[in-house]
Amino acid sequence: MRHFGHISPTAREGLFFREPSTFTADSPARMLSVALGATLYSPATRPSLADDVLKQAGRGVVSMVLCLEDSIDDAEVTGAEANLIRQFAALAARTTAPGTAPECPADAGGTPDAAGADVPLLFIRVREPAQITDLVRRLGDSVRMLSGFVLPKFTEERGRQFLEALAEAETACGRRLFAMPVLESPELLHLETRGDILQGIARSVDKYRDRVLALRLGVTDFCSAYGLRRAPDMTAYDVHIVASVIADVVNVLGRADGTGFTITGPVWEYFRRQERMFKPQLRRSPFLEGRAEELRTALIEHDLDGLLREIELDRANGLLGKTCIHPSHVAPVHALSVVSHEEYTDAQDILSPERGGGGVLRSAYTNKMNEVKPHRAWAERTLQRAEVFGVAREDVGFVDLLAAGLTN
Repeated sequence: MRHFGHISPTAREGLFFREPSTFTADSPARMLSVALGATLYSPATRPSLADDVLKQAGRGVVSMVLCLEDSIDDAEVTGAEANLIRQFAALAARTTAPGTAPECPADAGGTPDAAGADVPLLFIRVREPAQITDLVRRLGDSVRMLSGFVLPKFTEERGRQFLEALAEAETACGRRLFAMPVLESPELLHLETRGDILQGIARSVDKYRDRVLALRLGVTDFCSAYGLRRAPDMTAYDVHIVASVIADVVNVLGRADGTGFTITGPVWEYFRRQERMFKPQLRRSPFLEGRAEELRTALIEHDLDGLLREIELDRANGLLGKTCIHPSHVAPVHALSVVSHEEYTDAQDILSPERGGGGVLRSAYTNKMNEVKPHRAWAERTLQRAEVFGVAREDVGFVDLLAAGLTN
C-alpha cells in the first residue's frame, strides 16, 4: 500500500517531486508508525464492516481501528466480537493480508475498484486484556489480516496486563502484533498524579518498545473529566488544561533522542458531508488557477477550518497522524502530511554529509537560516515523513493535494 495510492499514477506524477513509498504490514515499525496517517475508527458492530474496510481503502485510508470499547454499548460487546470474527473471515477470503497485494492504481478516469485495493492496517480496540488472547484464538487463520490492538485507558498497571496478553497472543498465532496504547485516564489529566502516571507509562512502553507502534491521545476523555467540549472553531490547544497534558506527554514520551515514540493527534469530533459540497467546485476547475481560494472558502464554511488548524498545531507540538471518526477527515490529514518542497530542501541541506561539523547556512529558498546541529532532529523526522507521504512539487500546495484526494 501507499499514501495517495488510490489516485492515478499520472496524477501522482503531477503532484509529487518524490512520490510516497510503498509499505506493507511487515514493514519496519519505524516506518509504519509514521505511515499510520489518518487512522479511521469504526464501531465493530457494523454488519457490513468488511465492505466498509475495502471501500475506505479505495478512498485512501491506510489504517483503521475496529472498536469494541466506547463506540458501542456495553450490551453489544458479545455480538460485536462475533461480528468481528465473521468480518475478518470475509476479508481474508476476499483479499490478501494488509499491504501485500500488488498495487491496483486507478486509470486516468477515476476510482479503483474497492475490492482491488490493499486492505488497511487493521487494529482492534479492546476493553480488557483477556479479549486480546480470546480474539486471536477465535480469528484462526484470518488473524493474518490483523496488525494489532488499541489499548484503552492505559496506565502502568493496566498497561502491563494488556502488553503481557499481547505477547501471549503473538506466541499463540506466530505473527507480529502491535500495540497502540491510548493515554486518556483522569489520573493523567490531574496535576497531582500526572508525573507519576507518565513515568509509569514510560516504564511500561519502554519494556515493550518493539511492539508499541504509537501512543494515542484520548482528548475527549480529558475534556469529559471537567465537563468540557471544544467548539468547532476551537482546537484542542485552545483548551489549556488539555494542551498542558499534550505538552507533558510529548515532553516525557515524544523525545527525539531515540527514547521517544510516535504520538498521534487527538480526534476531531465535527463533520458534515463535505465531499458532496466540494465536488462541484473541483469539477469546474480542477488544477486551474483560481480554484485554490474557492476551495479554501468551502473548507472554512463547512467546519474544516478548525480541523486544518488543529492538524498544523499537532505537528508543531510534536504529534504525527490523527485519530479520525469520519471519512471526510482523512483527505485533509493526508494532504497536510505531505512534505513541502521547501521543507524537503531544508532537511536535505541540514543532513548533507558536508555539514557534519555543524554551522549555519542560508536556505535554498533564501528565506531562513538553517542551523545544522539544532535542526538535525527536525530534518530527520521530516525525511521520515517524506518517505511515506512523499514530497510535493515546488508549485503544488495543500489545496492541490486535497483536491486530488477528494476527486478520486
